[in-house]
Amino acid sequence: MRFFIAGIMQGSHVEAVLHGQDYREQLTTLLGRFYPDSDIYDPRHEHRESLHYDDQQGRDVFMMHNRMCGEVDVVVAFLPEASMGTAIEIWEAFRHGRRVVTISPLERNWVVRYCSHLVLEDFSALEQALEDGTFQQVVEGEPG
Repeated sequence: MRFFIAGIMQGSHVEAVLHGQDYREQLTTLLGRFYPDSDIYDPRHEHRESLHYDDQQGRDVFMMHNRMCGEVDVVVAFLPEASMGTAIEIWEAFRHGRRVVTISPLERNWVVRYCSHLVLEDFSALEQALEDGTFQQVVEGEPG
């Protein structure tokens, strides 16, 4: 199983700063526990200096990540608030028939609501869905 960890990075910050990124390690650990043989791609881990990329390198990485979201099995997105980049990643996965699991309180947001196969309010709900098999049913079941 191939996972892509999507989630808020810059959000609506005007400055070259990031939102907290601790969620990425939490997601990697949880997914690794239930899918030990999986390939988990974390864009932040691979591109720690992305805020300082020149335009060409930034564009190349942005486009590569969007392509990847259409190729992996599952995009797991963390959205405590809106993120344009994550919305594009979710869309790319959805339009290519990939599974999307979104962790967000934004259940009324149309990208979250209509392009996710499973919406979970927080990490507790994610852990519960992994433990009770809901997550597995959604990501391993037939597209619908």
